Amino acid sequence: MYNINQSTDTKEAAAIEARRNREKERQNRFFNVRNRVIGVDVQALNNQVGDRKRREAAERSKEAAYGTSQVQYDVVVQMLEKEEADRTRRLAKKVQEFREQKQQLKNGREFSLWDPDQVWKGLPTYLSYSNTYPGPASLQYFSGEDLDRATRLRMQQGQFRYNLERQQQEQQQAKVDENCADALSNQLRLAMDAQATHLARLEESCRAAMMCAMANANKAQAAVQAGRQRCERQREQKANLAEIRHQSTSDLLTENPQVAQHRTAPHRVLPYCWKGMTPEQRAAIRKEQEVQRSKKEAHRQAEKTLDTEWKRQTMSSAQALLELEEQERELCAVFQRGLGSFNQQLANEQKAQQDYLNSVIYTNQPTAQYHRQFNTSSR
Repeated sequence: MYNINQSTDTKEAAAIEARRNREKERQNRFFNVRNRVIGVDVQALNNQVGDRKRREAAERSKEAAYGTSQVQYDVVVQMLEKEEADRTRRLAKKVQEFREQKQQLKNGREFSLWDPDQVWKGLPTYLSYSNTYPGPASLQYFSGEDLDRATRLRMQQGQFRYNLERQQQEQQQAKVDENCADALSNQLRLAMDAQATHLARLEESCRAAMMCAMANANKAQAAVQAGRQRCERQREQKANLAEIRHQSTSDLLTENPQVAQHRTAPHRVLPYCWKGMTPEQRAAIRKEQEVQRSKKEAHRQAEKTLDTEWKRQTMSSAQALLELEEQERELCAVFQRGLGSFNQQLANEQKAQQDYLNSVIYTNQPTAQYHRQFNTSSR
């Protein structure tokens, strides 16, 4: 229930606030003499529209220049990426060709260690290349004998010389490749620096052009703003003079009450010309207030009399209720006393009857023969 009342009060307050705002706007429209007499400044509105269009055009040109520079940057980045990809591809191709030509498997220094045909290619150290393998039973070789030592040493020296020449050639080729890579990297770095310098010059020229265009636009806008302010001051001076003339010659500052009367509806008044109520109207309002005050006082006295009567009746009802409760307590006490005497009488009668039974009727005690006769008769 409380929430419903609260939402209703909130809606009511919002409606009242909306009506108050509408009334304030209406009063602003009515009491704004300048707009009512002179009207709307069309030239100022047109100047504002023109300024906005010029500002939007400058923003569009700025965005177009920025888009053009972005496109140029994207093209340059694509060119650099393409050049880097070509350089990487050429370098990979050269590396692959070098591996295919200079780093074959059979030309390796360790190829003789894991050659799969080294068993078939090897010969005994004690035989020449023209002899055949005679076997251990031929007694043509003995333990520790080295028949081809001179040939083996010449072959080892030749192999060592060949490996040394190969190492020298590989080192020279590595130096040449490193020099080529350094030269390519230097050329790429120079090209990138030149491109970056070119881009920086382009960016600087675009920035200078944008700043020049912005400065020209600001100057033009400042000139337009100064002209508009000058025209605004002139119009304001003219409006002030017209307002002073109108106020001095019109009935607005006069005390004539007839000025505030509506021409077609005499019971209505003009809010912007109304000077207040007449003494007759104020006397009528005070008389009506006095009548309302007397009615309210009479209503308050009637309510006070009714409240007094209600209090009196409430007090009389409470007094009667207290008397009834007192009578009820007295009746209960009398009833309790009568009930106690009646219970005492019943107790005395029961005690006398019990004494009579014990002393007169139940004086003889039954014997064993009586019990046997009683049992026999019951069977």
